[in-house]
Amino acid sequence: MKIVVLDGYTLNPGDLSWENLKTLGEVDVFDRTAPELVLERLNEAEIALTNKTIITAEHISALPKLRYIGVLATGYNVVDLQAAKKAGIVVTNIPAYSTASVAQMVFAHLLNVAQHVDHYASQNRAGRWAQSIDFSYADTPLTELQGKTMGIIGLGNTGMATARIALAFGMNVVAMTSKKELPQGIRSVSRDELFRTSDVVSLHCPLCDDTRHIINAQALSLMKRSAILINCGRGPLVDEDALSRALKNGQIQAACLDVLSSEPPKADNPLLGLENCYITPHIAWASKEARERLMTIATNNVRCFISGKPVNVVG
Repeated sequence: MKIVVLDGYTLNPGDLSWENLKTLGEVDVFDRTAPELVLERLNEAEIALTNKTIITAEHISALPKLRYIGVLATGYNVVDLQAAKKAGIVVTNIPAYSTASVAQMVFAHLLNVAQHVDHYASQNRAGRWAQSIDFSYADTPLTELQGKTMGIIGLGNTGMATARIALAFGMNVVAMTSKKELPQGIRSVSRDELFRTSDVVSLHCPLCDDTRHIINAQALSLMKRSAILINCGRGPLVDEDALSRALKNGQIQAACLDVLSSEPPKADNPLLGLENCYITPHIAWASKEARERLMTIATNNVRCFISGKPVNVVG
């Protein structure tokens, strides 16, 4: 069985092992694959694994040996599912592997803004505390989370994990969700009420036509001037031009983003360089523990497919 990993570097930059996958067939692992190399590298493959390398309908039609595509992520929009189905190719994904890590990143961002940890650590590396005449100093607002309201858009695995952490901090939790029955402490509200009442808005919904640019000028106009926006979901959930204007005008306090509409971002992205916009490079999913789970699930997906009992099939 010929197995080709098109872009394995982000999953395994060297601290994990491909050995379990290699017990299932002949494995070629490429750190990255440019679009023009996809066909060449998959030419003899029966199994392809991809994270962000796109596999198009044109690729699929030119790869008669290909029988299986494993997406090394939860989102699977990198594969033309219709073309795969027509060709009889099974496509799988990796659900729920990074739930705890993503929820943790939400609060890493939130606590940094609430306590300005990076600001003070940076100042004190430069000697400011050592030069202080007082035992303590604060030149930023410091915010207690208890009693504040977190609004969560999307109560799937990561949204619910985030809600549980918020409740543990003593926050009030409201959510925009289609779920009828909610755990104690979480209240369902309309979108407008969520934007108006939340001190923190955290995005955990899938990207679709209804949610693209769910954070837009109108939504931002409803939010408190002290509000914090957090997006560890999908970049296009946010209208970046509208958010840039809101941050520059003090319409909201801060934005914390682990994802952007284009990754890596273009140099002229309007959010880059804004002091009240805290951007991390799409790493909420990438703790070693989460990547270990991803590797284990991906290998098991391949094993189940080879045995004739595929799991985590999408499309």
